[in-house]
Amino acid sequence: MSRAAAIHLLDCLHDAQSAFYAGEPDDVLRSLLDPDVTWTVPGDSAIAGTHRGIEEVLAYFERRRALSDRTFRMHRLDVLTGDGERIAALTDGVATIRGAERRWSTVGLYEVAGSRIAACWLLPLDQRAFDAIWRAG
Repeated sequence: MSRAAAIHLLDCLHDAQSAFYAGEPDDVLRSLLDPDVTWTVPGDSAIAGTHRGIEEVLAYFERRRALSDRTFRMHRLDVLTGDGERIAALTDGVATIRGAERRWSTVGLYEVAGSRIAACWLLPLDQRAFDAIWRAG
């Protein structure tokens, strides 16, 4: 996958996620995800786990939307591609959670099938801080 194609796909994904987190319907986001998508979030938080299938992944996104009171935004910083169908993206996140603005950085490793995201493995740069940000209540 070319770097330009990867950036375009991730920008579309992040735009759709931002719209969804702000309360928009999930139709655009759904169109970017493979029906059998898997989303893996390590750690010990309210969003951690392996979410399988589009309904579980959308439920995970809904959980993030609720915990962030619809304030969650992502900012793509850099993208790494190669000859295959995988993309690595360094992304910063920001949200107001429990009344405080929180910031974190992750690497998302994405697997692409056709023009859709088939899998994501989220890798927080500071796991302990990420878990504290996304703990429930």
